[in-house]
Amino acid sequence: MAAVARGRGFAVEVGRFEEWDPAGRTFDAVVAGQTWHWVDPVAGAAKAATVLRPGGRLALFWNVFQAPPALAEALGAVYRRVLPGLPAANLSDALAAYGSMVVSATDGMAQAGGFGPAEEWRFEWDRTYGRDEWLDQIPTHGGVNRLPPATLQDLLAGVGAAIDAAGGNVPVHYTTVAVTAVRED
Repeated sequence: MAAVARGRGFAVEVGRFEEWDPAGRTFDAVVAGQTWHWVDPVAGAAKAATVLRPGGRLALFWNVFQAPPALAEALGAVYRRVLPGLPAANLSDALAAYGSMVVSATDGMAQAGGFGPAEEWRFEWDRTYGRDEWLDQIPTHGGVNRLPPATLQDLLAGVGAAIDAAGGNVPVHYTTVAVTAVRED
């Protein structure tokens, strides 16, 4: 991701957020999409509080997908067969699985201090993917992105077959879950 951003002309600093040196800079917002579960929730919120201007916002969000129940079960069966230890193998209630991340982020903000009350926001939206479009994104998913090539091919073949059996498309309902708080003076 850093290389992509650099290629588009953005300045990029690579490191763990909790250990990053802001070099005296402050910001109006700290935003983390699909990543805060990799950050220590208390240390990360404390770092955010030190780099946010008063009134600045910490905003953490995740896009949670839910496929139709029959397709979710078929995809889950493929994941359970190919990757039995992967938590994503249970796709039937993905939104509930993100609950622990929301609680952890909210608790981290409260424990770190420097923020007003945390708020949870939800935004609902839908998108339909073609088979190949869906398969193209699978290798980027955590837990999948480091699979041996043969295992990845087995997963992609199984997922592709499940999508074909369901009509060739993946209609997805998304809930974007955001946890946000404003830095106090």
